[in-house]
Amino acid sequence: MPTIPRPALIVCAAAAVIALAFGGKSLAKQRPQSSSASAAAPYQQATSAAAPPASGLVERGDQRTVVHVAGAVRRPGVYTLKNGARVRDAVRRAGGASSRGDANAINLAAKVADGAQVIVPLKAGEAIAAAGPSGSSAAAPSGPISLGNATAEQLDTLDGVGPATAEKIIQWRTEHGGFTSVDDLGEVPGIGPKKLEALRSQVTP
Repeated sequence: MPTIPRPALIVCAAAAVIALAFGGKSLAKQRPQSSSASAAAPYQQATSAAAPPASGLVERGDQRTVVHVAGAVRRPGVYTLKNGARVRDAVRRAGGASSRGDANAINLAAKVADGAQVIVPLKAGEAIAAAGPSGSSAAAPSGPISLGNATAEQLDTLDGVGPATAEKIIQWRTEHGGFTSVDDLGEVPGIGPKKLEALRSQVTP
C-alpha cells in the first residue's frame, strides 16, 4: 500500500474542515428563516380570529320606548316597551281595555313613539250615558254613593274619580269582598289621603 506524504494529508484535512464549516454556515442561514416564518403564521391567524365582528355591538344594542297609557284601560300608567312596538302592545301592557273602553277606536297597528301617550276612549254608549242632554257631564247624585254596590258610572261622578279610578275601586271591592268602612278606600291605588278626605262625605261603605 503506497504511503501518502505528510504534506498531502495536511492539505486534505484542511479541505475537509473548510467544507464542514461552509456546510454548517449554510444550514444555519436556512433554519432561522423557516423557523421565523412558521412562528409568524400562528400569530397572524390568532390576531384575525380574535377580531370581533364590526357590527356586533350595534346588533346587541337594545333600544327602549317609554309610553304613557291612559284612558279606559285596566292598569293605566307609564310602561317601557321594545323599540318598534305598536299601540296594541302598549294597550296589552296596561291590561287591555276596560269593560267601558273601546280599543278598536284607536289605531292599534300604529308604531309607538318614545314619550307618546296612548289614550283608549270610552265606548260610544258609555260616553253618551256619562253626558247630560246638552253634552255636559251629568250632575252628581244628591246623596252619598254606596261603595259596596255602586256602578262604574256612579263612581265616575265623584270628585277626582275618573274612569280608571272607578275601575280600580270596583276591582278592589271584588278582590276584598267589599268595603267595611270608608277608610278602606284609601287602600285603592291612586287614592291618597287628600283625595280620601275629599270623598269621605260623598260615599258610604
